[in-house]
Amino acid sequence: MYLTNFFSEDKTFNLKDKKNIRELIKKICLEENKKLGFINCVFCSDNYLIEINNKYLQHDYFTDIITFDHSENKKNIEGDLYISIDRTKENAKKYKGDENTELIRVIIHGLLHLIGYKDKTKKEKTLMSEKENKYLSLYKQNKSSTWNTTNMFA
Repeated sequence: MYLTNFFSEDKTFNLKDKKNIRELIKKICLEENKKLGFINCVFCSDNYLIEINNKYLQHDYFTDIITFDHSENKKNIEGDLYISIDRTKENAKKYKGDENTELIRVIIHGLLHLIGYKDKTKKEKTLMSEKENKYLSLYKQNKSSTWNTTNMFA
């Protein structure tokens, strides 16, 4: 049994594509040979996330996501993804992409961290980007063929 929850903290955000994102998370875990226990996606502001970044990681800068791994063994995926809606929107503008795609990329990124991928070295970052692109393509492909298309920021 698996569970993917979506919450918002300090900022009103209503994710419109929950079913498809749950399906994507499930497919990524299957592809990566992991068992999905639970994932909590918590959408928040830059200010909320920088407080978490300071308190738990002693980092004093904005970030788009912070991942907390609660897994008790390496085969199970359990954790929290704190996602700054402000950052994802800003990154979409910065990289000339759309907000929906950036949000999905950030969710995938956090999930990949829970699965065990790192992004500290150049080699790790390259692999992480390749995985993000692979799963983002899967999401877009499945969404256009069978999944519902909605604007998550509507």
